[in-house]
Amino acid sequence: MSRIAGCFAALKENNKTALIPFITAGDPQREVTVPLMHTLVEQGADIIELGVPFSDPMADGPVIQRASERALENNMSLRDVLEVVTEFRKTNSATPVVLMGYLNPIEIMGYEAFAAAAQAAGVDGVLTVDIPPEEGNDLINAMRAHELDPIYLLAPTSTEERIRKITSTASGFVYYVSLKGVTGAANLDVDAVSAKLDAIRQTTEMPVGVGFGIKDAATAKAMAAIADAVVVGSAIVQRVEDNAGDTAAIQSSVGELIAEMRTAIDAI
Repeated sequence: MSRIAGCFAALKENNKTALIPFITAGDPQREVTVPLMHTLVEQGADIIELGVPFSDPMADGPVIQRASERALENNMSLRDVLEVVTEFRKTNSATPVVLMGYLNPIEIMGYEAFAAAAQAAGVDGVLTVDIPPEEGNDLINAMRAHELDPIYLLAPTSTEERIRKITSTASGFVYYVSLKGVTGAANLDVDAVSAKLDAIRQTTEMPVGVGFGIKDAATAKAMAAIADAVVVGSAIVQRVEDNAGDTAAIQSSVGELIAEMRTAIDAI
């Protein structure tokens, strides 16, 4: 059983919802990332989504775009991100790590080389925003050969046919984008999200995570009542940006937010 599957199985047994925070590797400095990953786990994260910096992060709103820019200014590459995961694994062999990013850096490294290096580093899943499953067979095969879960996004506009295509290709979990737009945008419509999750669950027994628009403990709690996982990105990355000159303040501020969300989620 993969780390991701094992994590969700344990959570289900305890009637808990997964909390999946997102941070960008190398933001605001590389040396901040691993300690921050440990803080996320200490304060209640179940899975970590680690952003691979990219120059044109089209799915991301301005907060995460700026995080990518800061990380790229630090010369953070895909290989550097894998080194970060390797370092994290020296003291944490249990928490699943999912890389979130775009195809270009993977394509430059080569699918097989990337998948092998990701497995060796301790990566568990990969969410590549800009390659649909119809065009991703070579990458999917390389990931599966190296025991990496291919994770895909579903959207409010996804048709039943599209949902079935994604859920038949993905493993680990599927990630439902709760609103139309980029990360950090708009307000959540819980009823609309709930209806879409019902439709997704008719096609798969995989856990379904919900992200985009989850900003605080209240929105995390609302989503946790209907989803298998709550994914939080921009709200965390904004706190990193707000405290960019003070590593201790980053740890404290982000840790506080995760602890508040964990408490709210567990109160359901």
